[in-house]
Amino acid sequence: MGTEDTIALVGGHATNETVIGHLMGPGDLILHDALAHNSIVQGCILSGARRRAFTHNDWEAADRLLAQFRHEYRRVLIAIEGVYSMDGDIPDLPRFVEVKHRHQALLMIDEAHSMGILGSTGRGIAEHFGVDRRDVDIWMGTFSKSFGSCGGYISGCKALVEYLRYTTPGFVFAAAMPPPSAAAALSALRLIEAEPQRVARLRENARLFLTLAQERGLNTGTSKDSPVVPVILGNSIHCLKLSKAMLARGVNVQPILYPAVEESASRLRYFITSRHNEQQIRYTIDAMVEELEKIDASHLAHAHGGAAVTD
Repeated sequence: MGTEDTIALVGGHATNETVIGHLMGPGDLILHDALAHNSIVQGCILSGARRRAFTHNDWEAADRLLAQFRHEYRRVLIAIEGVYSMDGDIPDLPRFVEVKHRHQALLMIDEAHSMGILGSTGRGIAEHFGVDRRDVDIWMGTFSKSFGSCGGYISGCKALVEYLRYTTPGFVFAAAMPPPSAAAALSALRLIEAEPQRVARLRENARLFLTLAQERGLNTGTSKDSPVVPVILGNSIHCLKLSKAMLARGVNVQPILYPAVEESASRLRYFITSRHNEQQIRYTIDAMVEELEKIDASHLAHAHGGAAVTD
């Protein structure tokens, strides 16, 4: 991680919930992205701090809110994510660092979907942007995505981690990570370090999938520079039908429906990996277009000469 210390906890969701809930409290403000994960929101609720959401990935909106309200609160935490799990897009981290310094706030980044993904060696959004690790106060991530295990972690300065180690309810009063889970995560970490070409191959695969999907008229939303690629239909029934049709053709992709997203944003969510090959990617795009033409061709932009339909 390139930080002074790290603490590992038994669950990813529980890591956000217990750490945010423990560090912040009444008299504080937590400013979070409007599309922040449920674990961040639940941590805010647990803390008793005032919670305000800002427009997705809009650092200027966060800046305006702090200019208006910062003086009313003792401490402020800005919570964002490295890669947003539903849309596959990333925040402008250097800008959020500027906002954090300008308003004397704390900055927390949830890297559940960016660790092992972004950066030339997979070390996440700090490596991707070349940001100094010390400019972010709390680095959070999970072992259940790139590392193929289970659990969560917090990285930061020694004082922060030492305080969490002795006082955080979700650590002090919870079981430790089982040895097999820790060993699996450690093995994955070592593999990524030893074979950074996997990260490069992942980037190439993700870029190919996204490019082909867009060329064929599929609505991929704001996905960029990540292997999380949604195909937005805006119709839950059509999402379920397409998911079932794709499974019959040997492709496992799950629908994301209300209330996980708004009905108008219902989608299939693809996770591209370094182990996929070009033939599989091209087959998947072709199959998806063919099945959508059977279900409702209006979901394809070329069917009506404009942007893909999302409602």
